[in-house]
Amino acid sequence: MEQQALIFKLSPRSDWLEAEAAGRFTGAPVDRKDGYIHFSTAEQVRETAAKHFAGQSSLIVAAIDPARLGEALKWEVSRGGALFPHLYADLSMDAVVYVADLPIGPDGRHVFPGSMR
Repeated sequence: MEQQALIFKLSPRSDWLEAEAAGRFTGAPVDRKDGYIHFSTAEQVRETAAKHFAGQSSLIVAAIDPARLGEALKWEVSRGGALFPHLYADLSMDAVVYVADLPIGPDGRHVFPGSMR
């Protein structure tokens, strides 16, 4: 079976810490409103940060192993016709590969971890 690339979730650090304590992430308000948890691929995550989290500090980026999400993960057409990963379930912390802070750089854009550059 082909290994899928990691997918990513951006979140305020405080919300993520609550999710870690609970052992699952139930989604941000927009996720709960839409009925699924929004994720981005490595190619999409910077645009997602700029569009939906511009200027927000105290963010994290969580890397998720899509193979651990099962059939609740759907790839659906969204922004510009691109396929985006959507999870129709809570996110178990067992699927999280790593979490990193996402500070704002001098240019006003979020600075992603070295492994994502």
